Amino acid sequence: MMLSILVLHGPNLNLLGQREPHLYGSQTLEDINTMLQQESESLGITLVAQQSNHEGVLIDAIHRARGVHQGLVINPGGLTHTSVSLRDAIAAVELPTLEVHLSNIHRREEFRHHSYIAPVAIAQITGLGADGYLWGLRALVHYLRKNQS
Repeated sequence: MMLSILVLHGPNLNLLGQREPHLYGSQTLEDINTMLQQESESLGITLVAQQSNHEGVLIDAIHRARGVHQGLVINPGGLTHTSVSLRDAIAAVELPTLEVHLSNIHRREEFRHHSYIAPVAIAQITGLGADGYLWGLRALVHYLRKNQS
């Protein structure tokens, strides 16, 4: 069976390349998705990417992922620090999840240090910019292949 990974980008990530490039870099979301698609081809997996500024849309995507995708890479954006509902959705579907952040949330404002997602994720990658998505995808695929029954 070919692995399928869902990549979810949270609020405001549609503004990448324009929004605070000193924090988030100059690459656009389209650049990141293109990079991920190319990497997915080299890994021999299927990848579906989606962005939303709406918490419920992200939760619905996570619910629909059960039985369709084998893993989730998520950058929840600001919802990282506020959304119990997003955390509960990830826990409910029991989909191996890797949390990614472009900036190092632990070196930023105090309110960004806490992640509701981290306790239900297999790992968290922060501070590597767009490359964090690549490392996250690779790590998740490695984890899934190692743990396939």
